[in-house]
Amino acid sequence: MSDPQNPFAAWMGHVQDMAKTMNPALVNFTPQGFEKLWPTMPKDVMEAFMGKGVNPEGLDAKTKMLLTLAGLTVLGAQAEAQVRMTVRQASEQGATKQEIAETIGLMGLFGGLPAMNKAMSLANEVLEDKE
Repeated sequence: MSDPQNPFAAWMGHVQDMAKTMNPALVNFTPQGFEKLWPTMPKDVMEAFMGKGVNPEGLDAKTKMLLTLAGLTVLGAQAEAQVRMTVRQASEQGATKQEIAETIGLMGLFGGLPAMNKAMSLANEVLEDKE
């Protein structure tokens, strides 16, 4: 008797085969490759849509990006692409390396050290690429 194939793995394989059939370039597709296609919004645009432009009395875009990073970290930093993209956006909004590290470090108290270490590693990837 053999074990049935994991339905999720079977579905993912089917979707990947379908994508390759539609576009052979997708044979080498990776989530990180797609992530690099996603642009970082300019500071003024982000502020207009995510910060004081929407709510003049509310939080600025940099603070919102740091809060988003905190939430992603406390959840275990499982969404690697989202953590990296949020670090890029926070940096674009003027967040310093110290502010990003402090935001992630504080979440170690709530999400645990493994989550904090993973988020810090992902943030370092982004910040080293930026230099």
